[in-house]
Amino acid sequence: MTDKVFWADPYLTTLNTRVAHVAGLDVTLAATVFFAESGGQESDTGSIAGHRVLAARWQGRDIVYTLPPDHGLWPGDVVTVKIDWPRRYRLMRLHFAAEIVLELVTRRLAGVGKIGAHIGEDKARIDFVWPESLTPMLAELTADAQSIVDADTPVVSAFSDEENERRYWEIAGFARVPCGGTHLKTTGEVGVIRLRRKNVGGGKERIEIYVDERG
Repeated sequence: MTDKVFWADPYLTTLNTRVAHVAGLDVTLAATVFFAESGGQESDTGSIAGHRVLAARWQGRDIVYTLPPDHGLWPGDVVTVKIDWPRRYRLMRLHFAAEIVLELVTRRLAGVGKIGAHIGEDKARIDFVWPESLTPMLAELTADAQSIVDADTPVVSAFSDEENERRYWEIAGFARVPCGGTHLKTTGEVGVIRLRRKNVGGGKERIEIYVDERG
């Protein structure tokens, strides 16, 4: 089982580890800082032993990385894993902004159903089943989310069930939510939140989330 160091320290960008298994282009590691797409959060980008990672995916409790054909790695090799930190940090900020927005929406709208989410480097989105436009609540929703961010409250991220690798995040006095992503230390790191509503048809509403640096 891969040791997911990105949970213990999501701010760590470089790690020396060993190759655990090789199957052609696919490699697993003893430990990793390289997050693979999960819960809508895109995979990191980066390299293993200087080779660009072409894809990353979960396989049970392991993470499998696809490398170029000339990687030349063997089980037991010592390698350095590096991730693109600016991208990871943008994903973390957008991810947590989306988590806050989702929690606020589900509290406001009884019976609303989340049907999809995606966190990319430039924006995040959450899709809901809801029969009416969410535009009228957008200004207040933005203000409420920003107030949580501006409070700069510590974010706890830990195991609820370590044996089964189930994790959660928590903001004291606000929410505790199951989530296996990479999380910020404090809400203030999110920055400035902007929201935009989109109608995606058939009783479905989308909220797009953007984060900006503080001026």
